[in-house]
Amino acid sequence: MPRPTPGATPEVLAPVRRLPGRLTAPDPGWSVTADVVVIGSGIAGLTAALRLKEELGPEGGKVLVVTKDRLAAGSTRWAQGGIAAALGPEDTPAEHELDTLVAGAGACDPEAVRALVTEGPAAVHELIALGAQFDRDPAGELSLTREGGHHRDRIAHAGGDATGAEIQRALIEAVGRAPEIEIIKRALAVDLLLDGPAGEGGAVAGVTLHVMGEGQRDGVGMVRCRAVVLASGGMGQIFSQTTNPVVSTGDGMALALRAGATLRDLEFVQFHPTVMWLGADSVGQQPLISEAVRGEGAFLVDDAGDRFMQGQHELADLAPRDVVAKAIMRRMMETDRPHMWLDARHFGEEKWQRRFPTILATCRSHGVDPVTELIPVAPACHYASGGVRTDLWGRTDVPGLYATGEVACSGVHGANRLASNSLLEGLVFSRRIAAVLPGELRPWSEPVVDARTAGLVPGAVRRGLQDAMTTRVGVLRNAEGLAGVTDYLDGLAATPADLVDLDAWETTNLLTISSAVADAATAREETRGSHWREDFPERDDAEWSGHLDVIMRDGETTCAFSPAAPSDGEVHP
Repeated sequence: MPRPTPGATPEVLAPVRRLPGRLTAPDPGWSVTADVVVIGSGIAGLTAALRLKEELGPEGGKVLVVTKDRLAAGSTRWAQGGIAAALGPEDTPAEHELDTLVAGAGACDPEAVRALVTEGPAAVHELIALGAQFDRDPAGELSLTREGGHHRDRIAHAGGDATGAEIQRALIEAVGRAPEIEIIKRALAVDLLLDGPAGEGGAVAGVTLHVMGEGQRDGVGMVRCRAVVLASGGMGQIFSQTTNPVVSTGDGMALALRAGATLRDLEFVQFHPTVMWLGADSVGQQPLISEAVRGEGAFLVDDAGDRFMQGQHELADLAPRDVVAKAIMRRMMETDRPHMWLDARHFGEEKWQRRFPTILATCRSHGVDPVTELIPVAPACHYASGGVRTDLWGRTDVPGLYATGEVACSGVHGANRLASNSLLEGLVFSRRIAAVLPGELRPWSEPVVDARTAGLVPGAVRRGLQDAMTTRVGVLRNAEGLAGVTDYLDGLAATPADLVDLDAWETTNLLTISSAVADAATAREETRGSHWREDFPERDDAEWSGHLDVIMRDGETTCAFSPAAPSDGEVHP
């Protein structure tokens, strides 16, 4: 179909969906105040909190960090491969930029990518100065490796394959040395409090939380604030098989959508190609076999031992993730097999113990010894390249609301995130938010009476939702399957919950984001990056060079196509 020209009114491409306009919840039973609330405690959230503390100064305002579980429970600690930046003597930001743009399949914001790769090296060195201990070579220089889509060795790693855990440790210790940063643990962010109607200029006036605690801060409460930084991570739990931890239920994206923010590029869900296959009945968080294993020389084979990535791409087994995931799925369908194999037997015990001790232990705990055996692998949901639309400084459509990390769509990932750019994005764009937010702090404002329609679906529908999303909105998508899943999700939305609890809140958030992802996947009638339509197998730049944006107004969502236009790095609501 013909597309509108850049700057024209976006073309609505999906039917209106009706979802809860806010989550049903008790009235707040306690309240506190903070100038800035950071929701999330991974690399994006803790970096934002630490930098904001420095930028605001001792008298500039109070920073409060809200974490859904304990500080280390999010996705950051699970990052194995490392963090990408042009840190080597022969590497340059320009080369990193090119690799990122190629992987993004024409959907990246070039200005955002340039900011990422240009500021990345300094951000990594600042992380090292903060106490993160990366692996070094015998000469004392950073040990760098290569992953899919990279043409240089530029992946810094720690503890072999425990990079995320080391970064999380360093950041938690740094926050521990900053007692002025207050922490509220085991808290779900329920909804934003606004000083006007959602989507009509209403700005952040606070946020409601549900705290699983004791004493004064237990149950639903309210934090009055002047700004909120969303760093709540992704939404991998919308699928039955994912590498994401159990806390990744899309809460931040759903909260922002209900408050009037735009969600962009949700159809671009990255499926990691090499996730350990544990059997047909296995659900939930699955063990990731890092791309760095292939970067060190492992390769994919089918049951016959054929190296099927040869000839598929110039980088073969180190092609971008969408290329590898599609190749694995094709071979699985051709051979009617539930998985393929990763061969790293030639590493030997010493290399496995030195370079990938965590993965080695994980494989052995599941009955596979990669020193002598092939590892069964299949694609599983890994990363959301889309999220809350921001400009180059983390600003969203909602005044006073900023977003960073996986919850955000900054424009750096496009249709397919380049390996190990996720940790770097959290670092760079959290620093950018901290650079502008103190000068943009709005005056204190009063929350208005929330006129959005409250609602909730029962937690019992979660497993069916996840199975439907995996079957019909997974790696392989087509019109028939997508139509079926949207009808199914509409039915779930009409199922009221009898009980108001954490399970129902999370499941309602999962339903909200699943509906948005399914609508975006239905609307984009082409194959691009991590979005693979069997019925539209080719990339179509003439018709689909642009973004799909989802908005909500009191529970009614619409999905519209916005053609690509020259970017000035600012969000224009």
